[in-house]
Amino acid sequence: MQVIDRYFEDFAVGEIRRTLGRTVTEADVVLHAGQSGDFFPHHMDERWCVEEAGLGGRIAHGTLIIAIAVGMTAGDVNPQAMSYGYDRIRFIKPVLIGDTITVTAQITEVTDHPRRPELGRVDELVTVTNQRGDTVLSLVHLYVVTKRGSE
Repeated sequence: MQVIDRYFEDFAVGEIRRTLGRTVTEADVVLHAGQSGDFFPHHMDERWCVEEAGLGGRIAHGTLIIAIAVGMTAGDVNPQAMSYGYDRIRFIKPVLIGDTITVTAQITEVTDHPRRPELGRVDELVTVTNQRGDTVLSLVHLYVVTKRGSE
């Protein structure tokens, strides 16, 4: 993977990145359940999901979809940028095992850091869609980014 150094000054509002698809598997869900301790039936019990809850199948943990989506865009984070957190996380529709998700990330704000003049803050709207084009997750990913000449 090629690393591209991008400084705060290199980001522009409106810039858009899109990923390829990634299919959510049973292994993903089971591993995440073990890591998180979340073994609730809507993630683990196919019969309950279909017959009792009418869900159409087991659904992936929302936190799993966040992790996958952020991982799908992580290759674009470079040595000058660091994740600062996430705002306005919304689980809009469930992701079923076997769904394929894609991620779009759009820069929505580029501002100076309020306390550290050598840094700026870059906000991007992250939208996750399934294979049918339905939005399943939305969040704002916040970054702090080194300003050119401050490193």
